[in-house]
Amino acid sequence: MSTSSSTAPVAAPPRAPVVRMTGRQKLVLVLLLGAQFMIAVDFSILNVALPAVGEGLGFTLAHLQWIATSFALAAAGFTLLFGRVADLVGRKRLFMGGMVLLGLSSVLGGLATSPEVLLTARVLQGLATAAVTPAGLALLTTAFKEGPLRERALGLNGALMSAGFTAGAILGGLLTDLLSWRWAFFVNVPVAALVVALAPSVISDSRPTERPKLDVPGAATVTGGLLLLVYGLTQAGESGWTTPTTLTALLAGAALLVGFWFVEKRAAAPLVPVHILGRRSVVWGNTTGLIAFVTETSLVFLLTLYLQEVLGYSPLATGLAFGVLGIGTVAGGMLGGRAVGRFGNRRTIAVGGITQAVATLSLVALGTSGGWIALLLAATFVGGVGNMLMIVGFMVTATSGLPDEEQGLATGLATMTQQVGITMGIPVMSAIVTARMGTATGPDAVLSGVSAAVLVNSALVLAGALLAGVFLARPGERASAG
Repeated sequence: MSTSSSTAPVAAPPRAPVVRMTGRQKLVLVLLLGAQFMIAVDFSILNVALPAVGEGLGFTLAHLQWIATSFALAAAGFTLLFGRVADLVGRKRLFMGGMVLLGLSSVLGGLATSPEVLLTARVLQGLATAAVTPAGLALLTTAFKEGPLRERALGLNGALMSAGFTAGAILGGLLTDLLSWRWAFFVNVPVAALVVALAPSVISDSRPTERPKLDVPGAATVTGGLLLLVYGLTQAGESGWTTPTTLTALLAGAALLVGFWFVEKRAAAPLVPVHILGRRSVVWGNTTGLIAFVTETSLVFLLTLYLQEVLGYSPLATGLAFGVLGIGTVAGGMLGGRAVGRFGNRRTIAVGGITQAVATLSLVALGTSGGWIALLLAATFVGGVGNMLMIVGFMVTATSGLPDEEQGLATGLATMTQQVGITMGIPVMSAIVTARMGTATGPDAVLSGVSAAVLVNSALVLAGALLAGVFLARPGERASAG
């Protein structure tokens, strides 16, 4: 009887081949990430320049916030609609059209001589953002199939989007101090021109095989609902949560969004098919993303108050201090794709959220002396890494398990989540600071308000991490399985 089968050496299992990007994929990645980075910069580049813009064009103090609000209304309100339009007219066409509009509106903003012209330019920039972001993300996800390459690409995209928000504050301070606030607009023009010149030969178009019809009632209800919701949130930050204007806008926005759900259930060609809204990966992925963007962008606002009102930093020095946060987000984005591939979406989100929550909680210890800057820098770096792990996990989760013809919709939902989160965070945290301060003034009162809001911020992140861990996927199940 032969015993060769029992004595023969066991062959080592074959190693999984290393998947690498092609040269064309690298070009696509650089072009799309460059455009997304510029879009992210636009969210915050004017924040530190607002007083200079107001002085230059004659904005009253009460109306100054509309420079940011007009952009946010258009960007958040039309993102989901344009994500679907990208599926109708072609993602490449909408992406390039949006970049052209961004370049032209930036020229208009830079040359503005009145508040009306500037606000018009900001609305057009917001519409361009609503077109470019979901179309660019859909082109990215269809250029890289589900797996390690897509996870790596989305990790880099998330890192640059978050870093762009921080870089905007730094760049805005530099341009305003060294040149003029007008260069916060003009800096977009050469980048937009380069993307438009290269895109036709680099990017391959993608669209569904069958051209769907546009769901007009669904588009009207969701766009109107989002516009009213974002308007209500910005009014809450300016005049309080109980004023008639704020309450009316928030209630009307909520009613339209509820109506949108019922419209979609009856629509023959829904803007957002109900079966997609019922997927755990979509629902809990976007919930996690909303919390990630609400907390990190509003934390930048809170720490801006701390640095300028408590420690006495200038706008430029404040922007430079956030450079450490930018480094943390880039590091988190680089790690995010690998973490998702190794540990799965759910664990990556949970670990990132807990890390961000602990780092944010440490900021409650901040005091009024300049030496506390060391804690702020360390905490924002670690928190930035954790936040980006959450964001990469969110983006991979929210766009996984769906066919290419639904990627425009999935990325539209994810982008809407991102932009609503960015818009929602500041008024919510501002209201907490104001309530805590009451009628008190001075550095100690500001510090007390910031500390209370930081505590709430940390609790929100922790809640998001726990929700993802419990609901995103069953034990042993990959999140993308739905």
